[in-house]
Amino acid sequence: MVSKDQGIGGLICLVCVVVGVLYTLGLFYWGYVKDPGVWHVAFTLVAIPVFIAFIAILAIGAWIGWTMATTPPPKPIEDITIEMEAEEKKTVEEKPPATEEKTQEEKPENNPPETPKPERKRRS
Repeated sequence: MVSKDQGIGGLICLVCVVVGVLYTLGLFYWGYVKDPGVWHVAFTLVAIPVFIAFIAILAIGAWIGWTMATTPPPKPIEDITIEMEAEEKKTVEEKPPATEEKTQEEKPENNPPETPKPERKRRS
C-alpha cells in the first residue's frame, strides 16, 4: 500500500512527465507540421512560460525590495556594545560576595571521585 505522500509525489511526477512530453511535441512537431516554415504554436508555447518566469522574477524582486524598505535599520554596533557593558557591570554589582567557607557538600573529601564513562564505539 502506498502512503498519501508517496501517492501525491507519484502524481506530481506523472503530471510533470506528461506536460514535458506534450510541451516538447507542441514545440517541435505540431507547430511545424500544420504550416511548414511558420511556428505559431511553438512561439506561443515559448512565449507563455518565458512571460510567467519573467513576471515571477519581477515579483520576487519587488518582494525583496518591499521587505528591505519596510524593515527598520539595525542599531549601531557602538550602542549594542555600550548596552552589553552596562549589563555586565550591573550583574557584577548584584552578585553577593563569595564566602571562603565551604559547606559539607562542596568539600572534596565528602564527594567521591567521578569515574569516567567508557566511550561508545561509533558505527562507520
